[in-house]
Amino acid sequence: MPQGSILGPLLFLVYIIDSPKAVEHKARPILFADNTSILLTSPNNIQRQSEFDIVFEQLNKWFKPNLFFFNLDKTYFIQFTNKNKCTCDIQIIYEDKQLSIANETKFLGLFIYNNLSWKTHIECIKSKLSLACYAVRSVKPYVTINTLKMIYYSSFHSVMTYGLLFWGNSPERIKIFRLQKKIIRIMIGCRNRDSCRKLFSNLEILPLPSQYILSLLLFTVRNKNQFLLNSEIYHIF
Repeated sequence: MPQGSILGPLLFLVYIIDSPKAVEHKARPILFADNTSILLTSPNNIQRQSEFDIVFEQLNKWFKPNLFFFNLDKTYFIQFTNKNKCTCDIQIIYEDKQLSIANETKFLGLFIYNNLSWKTHIECIKSKLSLACYAVRSVKPYVTINTLKMIYYSSFHSVMTYGLLFWGNSPERIKIFRLQKKIIRIMIGCRNRDSCRKLFSNLEILPLPSQYILSLLLFTVRNKNQFLLNSEIYHIF
């Protein structure tokens, strides 16, 4: 099929639909379009290296009969750990070449660091939100407040709330909250040090902390079947 055709992506998905079965008993595969990620957890370093080798070998056994090949320039692995633990020395060899190690990765628009810090992601969206502030400041003299709110939701709110459920509790979130207060002041025409408490209420816009709480509540409601009730917890104990 020619590249860019409508039928091409469908046939590609049909072609790789059984690839997760090659490793799903040892790891958790995640497929999105033409990107494949493998999540693997292990309690100790020795077992971790062994399981990496097994998973990589199983993937290779699926790839070769299906005429797929690893692109080592686009394939790498990242070790996730907390700030109090060091990463272990793991080497993955494929055809006498070592797989690259990465400290951070971009996954579905989110920049994830190996110590689970969201600093990189927040710094990235800061630049986009700053451009949104500039856009609102530029058009403010010529449009109504309703138009400004439309611009806010399309260029600022959409970026700010993407992935908020994950990074909304990060200490770095204060930088995004400051930008949100900045754009609110621009929309109303207030000074830099004026309080934004009433401004948010007048515009009917949720502040970032409240938006984060709302995201948590919506996630809980939509996935309530995955949570135990208090009565069920007491019954288990």
